[in-house]
Amino acid sequence: MPQQPPVRSTPARASRPDASMSLLTNVMDHSLDEGYAEAAERKRAQGAGGLPRTLRARLGLAGGLVLAALVVTVGAAQARVSAPVVAKERQELIDRIDRETEAADKLEKSVDTLRDDVSARQRQALENSGGSGQADLVGILSGAVAVHGPGVKLVVDDAKEATGGGNGNPRETSGFSDTGRVRDRDMQRVVNGLWESGAEAVSVNGQRLTALSAIRAAGEAILVDNKPLVPPYTVLAVGDGDRLSTRFQNSADGLYLNALQENYGIRTAISTEKDLRLPAAPSVIVRTAQPRSEKGTS
Repeated sequence: MPQQPPVRSTPARASRPDASMSLLTNVMDHSLDEGYAEAAERKRAQGAGGLPRTLRARLGLAGGLVLAALVVTVGAAQARVSAPVVAKERQELIDRIDRETEAADKLEKSVDTLRDDVSARQRQALENSGGSGQADLVGILSGAVAVHGPGVKLVVDDAKEATGGGNGNPRETSGFSDTGRVRDRDMQRVVNGLWESGAEAVSVNGQRLTALSAIRAAGEAILVDNKPLVPPYTVLAVGDGDRLSTRFQNSADGLYLNALQENYGIRTAISTEKDLRLPAAPSVIVRTAQPRSEKGTS
């Protein structure tokens, strides 16, 4: 009986201790870099027939820059074309302003010339009617001529903390304490008090007062012969300085001004001056009054 070769048995291969954790073992044995590499390879293969996205983005950016440059270029070209027109219009306005200013200066000079002529004619008429001495006196009293001499300088100013009050209209306030400002009626009393105290000529802020002058208010401004004045108000009065100052301060109007100073903070300062110079009034023209005729009084 033939003898069969002995069967050699090989020992079974020992199982790994982590055989039960095959998933974790597979993850550890195979790196994720391989998966990323495969995905990238597929992506390149699929996009081989088209434009890479990065190139498209660059082309889009370049197109946007070209469009922006085109807009800027067109705008600059339009500005360059319109610049001469704007410059021409501006120069025309400047030339027009210069012409109007020159015309206004000529008219002002003409007004001054006519005013001097009127004053000369008035003076001549006065001399013909009553002699040179009487003409000078009438001219001084009427304000038709400039004068100088000793007198009083009175400065009247608003209170330091003056307010508008009365919605900007002094006529709408009930009392002086509402505004703390010098008003037209205050200046009227000051000027009338100086006249009453012996002043021979009076001016306010360089504006000569005459028998035709008016001191009024417009909003918060004081008008003298329709010319607005701003504080402080400097009143010059030609006369016997010491006597004029004393009589005015002791008069009812002087006491009124002192009460404004003590009670409402109005600032005042009075001084005697050796030589004050007052200009002539802009115009002294009588349109209605007529000289009295001796023949008509019989």
